[in-house]
Amino acid sequence: MRFTLESGTHVNTVRAYSAEALRIGEHVVRASCIVTAEQLVSAWAPQRIEDLEVAHLEPLFALEPEVVLIGTGPRQRFAPAAVRAAFAAHAIGVEVMDLGAACRTFNVLVHEDRRVAAALFLE
Repeated sequence: MRFTLESGTHVNTVRAYSAEALRIGEHVVRASCIVTAEQLVSAWAPQRIEDLEVAHLEPLFALEPEVVLIGTGPRQRFAPAAVRAAFAAHAIGVEVMDLGAACRTFNVLVHEDRRVAAALFLE
């Protein structure tokens, strides 16, 4: 799906997504990634939500978001209990949804100047 809303500022937004790739700003990402309004972490180890472990969350926590959106591919799948507990321990809100919903919600929150990060999985 392609989005057409463009921001006048230089912030990362998800411009398009598919099962094969994400277009974030002018970057094409073909694997899982972390994105905020200012940063894109494309070298992120877990490739599926089932691979996500607490140790993988350190790059997310370092960004100090108020909320993290986890996009789990074509359908919603929940993160392991230990991962959810780690977010709670850091007082960071977490919402899990399918990839499309996560991309759309991320864009809305970025345009509202919220401190949001998205962890996006293609599969």
